[in-house]
Formats: sequence, structure tokens, C-alpha cells
Amino acid sequence: MDALLTPMLMHILLCAVLYVLLTLARAPAVWGLGSRQDGSNPFEDIQPRISANLSNQFEWPVFFYVVCLVLIFTGEAINPIQGYLAWVFVLGRAVHSCVQVFTSNVRMRGIVFTINFVAVLAMWGVLCIDRGII
Repeated sequence: MDALLTPMLMHILLCAVLYVLLTLARAPAVWGLGSRQDGSNPFEDIQPRISANLSNQFEWPVFFYVVCLVLIFTGEAINPIQGYLAWVFVLGRAVHSCVQVFTSNVRMRGIVFTINFVAVLAMWGVLCIDRGII
């Protein structure tokens, strides 16, 4: 169970960090804190990328959480491959966040997304194979 709970917790912490970054990036516009001399927001270019990335954390990751919960609540031993794939997913999400927030490299973002996308598909595949569904 811990093999899956720890990566799940790390993804939650990634989301928390993104919320903090978004709050800080919006602070000049919302509260005037950290504004430039002319009143503009020094983070106006990065704020939409943080917001978009935070939204992304509630799209494909839903399938990650569902497969983890299914694995945990079946009460059976968790295949070690599942733990490995869970870490690939979470580390991939962290790298994806860095690429999306701090660069404009769409190609790299797509490559990293594909890695964590395939990791979740593989988790579902291993689950189905282990349970004799396929």
C-alpha cells in the first residue's frame, strides 16, 4: 500500500506547491504586493502557465488516482511494477510542471507528458493482466 500512497502524496504536494506559486504570481495584481514601480505585475507572463499547469493536475491524474485506489482497496499484494510506474508518473508530472511553467518548449512538454501518460496506461494494463481481465 505504501508503494502507492507515497507517490500519491508526492503528487498532492506538487499540487500544493503549484497553488503557492500561483498565489505568489497573482499577489501583485490582487494585493499590489511585489508590483513594479509602474504598478504592473512582474509575473504576468508566468501566471497563466502556472494556472494552466495546475488545471492539468486534475485531468489525466484522475486515472492515476483511480487505479491506485483500486489496487489499494482490492486488498491483494501490489505488484512491484505498479510502485515503479507510480513513481514514473509522479516524477513525470513534476518535470512536466517545470517544463510548462518555466519554458515555452511545447515539444519537450509533449514528450514528458507522454511518459507519464503511458505510465498510467501501463498501471491499468498491469492491473488487468494481474486480475486476468486481459
